[in-house]
Amino acid sequence: CGLIRAKRGFAGKETGVRMARYYYEARNKKGRAVTGEMSAVSEEELYQKLKMEGKYLIDARDMQESRSYHQLSPLMLSEFNRELSDMLGAGVPLVRCLTILSQEETRKKKDREILTGVLKAVRQGEALSDAMEQQKGAFPALMIHMYRAAENGGNLGGTAMRLSLHYEKEHHLDTRIKGAVTYPKILAVMSVLMVIFIMSFILPQLSELFDNMSQLPLPTRILFGISDFIGTHGIGLLAVLIILVLLFLLLFRIPAVRRKRDEWKLKIPVAGKLLSVIYTARFARSLSSLYRSGLPIVNAMQIARRTIGNSYIEGQFDEVISLLKEGHCLSEAVDHINGFRKKLSSVIRVGEESGDMAVMLDSLADAFDYESEMATGRLISYLEPALIICMAVIIGFIMIAVMMPIYDSYSAIGTSVYY
Repeated sequence: CGLIRAKRGFAGKETGVRMARYYYEARNKKGRAVTGEMSAVSEEELYQKLKMEGKYLIDARDMQESRSYHQLSPLMLSEFNRELSDMLGAGVPLVRCLTILSQEETRKKKDREILTGVLKAVRQGEALSDAMEQQKGAFPALMIHMYRAAENGGNLGGTAMRLSLHYEKEHHLDTRIKGAVTYPKILAVMSVLMVIFIMSFILPQLSELFDNMSQLPLPTRILFGISDFIGTHGIGLLAVLIILVLLFLLLFRIPAVRRKRDEWKLKIPVAGKLLSVIYTARFARSLSSLYRSGLPIVNAMQIARRTIGNSYIEGQFDEVISLLKEGHCLSEAVDHINGFRKKLSSVIRVGEESGDMAVMLDSLADAFDYESEMATGRLISYLEPALIICMAVIIGFIMIAVMMPIYDSYSAIGTSVYY
C-alpha cells in the first residue's frame, strides 16, 4: 500500500474536489417545508448535513448544473480531446486550438456555442479547466479535474489523448447497450399498438354480431369486458397513467427513494449482474484516468464516484474515503462497496503490490467492457423470445375469444339442420 499512501497527499489536498452549491427543499422536524442553499461535494453529503440539522431532504438541484441547457456527449468529448491533443502535439497554441475547434462547422450549434464560451474565457486569462467549469455543467467533472491536474503538471496533450480514449470507450459501451435494446423496444411498442388497435377498432365492429347470441364463452366475455372498460374509461385511464408517471418521477428525485431504486436494480435477476459489471468498468476506467493524471487518491475517488451512475453505490463512498484517510489500502476500502464486482478489489490489490495500478485498472475495465457486451447479448437473447411469446399469448387469446362464439354458432346451426 506504500505507493497508494505516497500518492494520497491528504493534508490540504481535497481542495481539488468541486464543492457544488445546491438549492434544496426539505422538511424540518415539525413537518414544515423549508428551502435554502448549501455547499456540498455531493447530494449524499448534502443529505447528511441537513440530517444533522434535523431536516429531511426532499429535492436538491445543483445551482450551476441546473442552469445547463446542454451536456456534451461522450462522442463529442472524445473527438474534441483527440483533436486538441493532435494540435497541441503539433505545437499549436491553446487559443488557436480552441478557435479552430469552436469554428468547426460539422459540430452542432450548441456544441460550438459551448466551445466558444471556453475560448472567450481562456482569452480573458482563465485556465482551461476553469473555463470548462464555467460552462454550466456542459463538461463532466472527470474531464475538468484531469485538465486541472495536467495544467499543474504541464501535460495537456497527453491528458487530452487519455480523455479521448476514455470517452471513446464510454461511447462504444453506451452504443452497444442502446443498440442491443432497440429491437426489444420496437417489439414491445408494436405489441402494445397492435392490442390497442384490436381493442379500439376490430372488436367494436364484432360486438353487433355477438350481441344476438344468448351465451358467450368466458374468454369472449372477458375480452369484451376489457374492451368496454377501456372504451368507457379510456381518458380516465390515460390521466391516471400520466399522474402515476409524474408521481414516480417526483419520487425518484428524493435521494432516499432514488438510492432504494438503484439498490433494487442490482438485485434484478440477470440484469442486476450486467449493471454491476457496467458500473465496475465505468468506475475502474474513471479512477485509472484520474490516477494517471496525478490526482491524490482521495480526490480521485471523490470524482470517480460521480461517474458511476448509481446513487446506491455512490452513497457508500463516504465510508471508503474515511477508511483511506485512516491509512487503509485502496483494495481494502473498495472491498466494502456493495454493488461492484469482487474482482475489482483483487485487481487493485495486485496493482498496489506491483506498482502498476493504472495499467491493472485499464485491463480490468477492458475485460469488464467485453463481459458486459457478452452479458448484454445473453440478456437480449432471453428478452426477445420472451417478448415474442408474450405477444403470441395476447394475440392468441384475442383470436380464441373471437373465434369461439363464431365456431359455437356454426356448430349450433349445423346441429339444428341435422335434426
